[in-house]
Amino acid sequence: MALFGKDKDRHDRPTDRDDSRAAMSTTTEIPTRKERDMAEPVPTIPSQSGEVNAYLGKGSKVAGKLTFEGTVRVDGQIEGEVAAQDTLIVGESAVVNAQILGSTIIITGKVTGDITARKRVEIKAPGKLFGNVTTPCLIIQEGVIFEGHCSMGGADAAKGKVTPFSKDDRAADGIGPKVVHSEALK
Repeated sequence: MALFGKDKDRHDRPTDRDDSRAAMSTTTEIPTRKERDMAEPVPTIPSQSGEVNAYLGKGSKVAGKLTFEGTVRVDGQIEGEVAAQDTLIVGESAVVNAQILGSTIIITGKVTGDITARKRVEIKAPGKLFGNVTTPCLIIQEGVIFEGHCSMGGADAAKGKVTPFSKDDRAADGIGPKVVHSEALK
């Protein structure tokens, strides 16, 4: 047994392993680190299987307009605007102060800002949403905080303005309670 270079002649002899490395290096070229770094990046195709294509980790802070293709998960902080072509997952440690546009938005962190979703918005405990939501499907679990207005008409409803009936119109149509004056009771 050789410890600390006591058996030096063992290292001077070529081994079968050294012969195989030499044979491999002559038949195939192994790119250097610089060549690998300069190589053209392989384009990524957005995932159809629901795997996360982009990730903003805990401790990360980003400000500005962010646009994503595919599913994205945020566990850091975002301020500005976020547009996701597919699903945006706001993790428990995330703090998002942004206007959000996406297909499906899943919130378990804190979001302050308006959300427009083409398919659905899910707020899961311990999620917090302070802002307005426009989506055809809204799912709110027990234990979340949602302060804002919701429009269930999808993206088209955001363009139109809702005008409530006046109290007189509602009473005349039989929709609301009717006002009975005390003089009529005599």
